Amino acid sequence: MKRFVYIITDRNRKNLHVGLCSDLVKTLQFYSDMPTLFFDSAQQLNRLVYFEEINTEEQAMERFKVVSTYTRPQKEKMIRPVNPDWVDLTIGLKYESGLRVRPQLRPSVNANRRAVTF
Repeated sequence: MKRFVYIITDRNRKNLHVGLCSDLVKTLQFYSDMPTLFFDSAQQLNRLVYFEEINTEEQAMERFKVVSTYTRPQKEKMIRPVNPDWVDLTIGLKYESGLRVRPQLRPSVNANRRAVTF
């Protein structure tokens, strides 16, 4: 099962929080539903600025432990090459998760034809 190591921040980029989860979209929804759970209202964590997708739980846990020990400059050095403007990556994730939904099956052409009887 895939795991995600992510870094989320507030609007002023004052706090950088490292996390580990299996469903990134649900985790980000949790942060937006409970904005003052971890910090006060001025420091709401609402911007996903970095994430890594890792295939195994063991590797993800190791990576999480390593990234969690990084200092702020090390985390910034990790973020800047992939997200130089620190834009919120949540919008792209929500768009991609919407694309993965299986499309509705459309009726076959034969179902619309009527039988002609004489």
